[in-house]
Amino acid sequence: FGDLTLAAFFEGAKPKERAARREAYQEAILTRQSRRYAAELAARRNTQEKPFAPFHWEIEFPEVFERENPGFDGFVGNPPFAGKNNVAAGNVAGYPSWLKELHAQSHGNADLVAHFYLRAFDLLRGGGAFGLIATNTIAQGDTRSSGLRWICERGGTVYRAVKRVKWPGDAAVVVSVVHVAKGGFTGKRTLDGAPVERVTAFLFHRGGHADPVRLAANAGKSFVGSYILGMGFTFDDTDRKGVASPLAEMRRLIEADPRNREVIFPYVGGEEVNTSPTHAHHRYVINFHDWPLHRSKIGESWTAAGAERRRALRRHPLVPHDYPGPVAADWPDLLRIVETRAKPERDVQNRKALRERWWHYAEKRPGLYATIAGLERVLVVSRVGQQAAFTFLPRDMVYAESMIVFPLTSYAAFCALQSRPHEVWVRFFGSSMKDDLRYTPSDCFETFPFPDDWDNHPALEAAGKSYYEYRAALMVANDEGMTSTYNRFHDLYETDPRIAKLRELHAAMDRAVLDAYGWSDLPTDCDLLLDYEIDEAAWGRKKKPYRWRWPDEVRDEVLARLLALNADRAAAEARAGSAVDPPLRGRSGALPIGRP
Repeated sequence: FGDLTLAAFFEGAKPKERAARREAYQEAILTRQSRRYAAELAARRNTQEKPFAPFHWEIEFPEVFERENPGFDGFVGNPPFAGKNNVAAGNVAGYPSWLKELHAQSHGNADLVAHFYLRAFDLLRGGGAFGLIATNTIAQGDTRSSGLRWICERGGTVYRAVKRVKWPGDAAVVVSVVHVAKGGFTGKRTLDGAPVERVTAFLFHRGGHADPVRLAANAGKSFVGSYILGMGFTFDDTDRKGVASPLAEMRRLIEADPRNREVIFPYVGGEEVNTSPTHAHHRYVINFHDWPLHRSKIGESWTAAGAERRRALRRHPLVPHDYPGPVAADWPDLLRIVETRAKPERDVQNRKALRERWWHYAEKRPGLYATIAGLERVLVVSRVGQQAAFTFLPRDMVYAESMIVFPLTSYAAFCALQSRPHEVWVRFFGSSMKDDLRYTPSDCFETFPFPDDWDNHPALEAAGKSYYEYRAALMVANDEGMTSTYNRFHDLYETDPRIAKLRELHAAMDRAVLDAYGWSDLPTDCDLLLDYEIDEAAWGRKKKPYRWRWPDEVRDEVLARLLALNADRAAAEARAGSAVDPPLRGRSGALPIGRP
């Protein structure tokens, strides 16, 4: 009966199909004809390459589950570690969906080991405990949120954890060992052998179990750049696909009609920011903002239209002939370029709006440009890269979607974002793309609890200015961008005294930021340490993942304090009634007519 219950799930791709199979099997059971499925189930268990082999705890151990306070007293084990792709490839079809059915609170990106933690916890009796091995991802990201967080928020207590244990065999593996009690626990708690008052789902000795909360104080201060969707908008001599127009054509059009300059902007992305010593752009882009396409010779008078009608007309391809604002057709030569080079790509898009408003960017980000309209410069970081390296750029540009833009102008703000407290937060809560870090504003910036007056703090301003100006001069002197500079910064064999000086100035920024938090007890000493353990024999000639960073214990202490501070700030905002849902990116405010 148990096998048929599970078979009904795995034989259906959708809930409706699974329900139909359950009804069929139920009818067979009620009419005492279920035995006819026994041979088929046995064949699926014994002959398939990826067998369907259920195990029913309650059936196998009735003495455990039929007693008062049912469940096992304890589990000890070394569960398998596998990411979502390996889970799908190594098991019977539908297994990932079954895990989600079994643990509805889990995330599809969670490592398989999280499900073993959840299953062990579910099968424990009250007062029972388990001790399981895991990779260090058990306390990170979706694996932590799906496993330990859920357990700790539902009566589980981590009472002993060792975060890094070198595997005693030949494999170069470092594991975590975690002990969890179910129900009330009054015993001692230890973390890495030291007594502590609590152990969180992050395997920290302070803070909470949940993900950090987005703070109202940080809302509206970080934006993803514009998603153009069509390089036909651009002028770019480095384009090898023949889609962009050459810069010579841009210069010719401006010379023929100087008004064309009004809708041609410098265009910059993460690659230029990270590779150019001066963050120089080499591309330009046509920008028709959210303007209509044409004026109509007939139609409703603009002056007679109400406010809602005026807003609708600005988005419409045609507006009344007396519409006072600009339209894309006011620049016919540039519109012809967009129609010829960008519109064909839009014509095959699935989204109707992208096909119909082909002269607009796919994501115009009006909130971004409205927010920075009065500034002289902005702070930016590449959305994806090996380093989270921040720099200033002029305001009068179009920023590609590969950029994160902050309406911040002070060196104090730069200091707070470039310092290691923010870096360790970003590396812990940001997602990854291949081997690169992905800076996600909602996870990395909006949740980060900055020190008081962080964007106007005198000590941060001084430390940030010294570091920024020295780094800028060093990049120009070496003709190297930020990527090359930070590769040397983290190089095990780097001996240049100028890089050593940059490291000293970085430590000075860290000291200023930690002091601003009131954490003067924490050291800022760094060393070249591996970011993660590697198998030396299998690694070969590849560059080893060394980083000039804090030791693990300092990093984890800072993360624990930041998490606790995030929780305190969120609670204070809730009490004050200022906690708000985070704004949708690029949807706050409207873009003023004219250049951004």
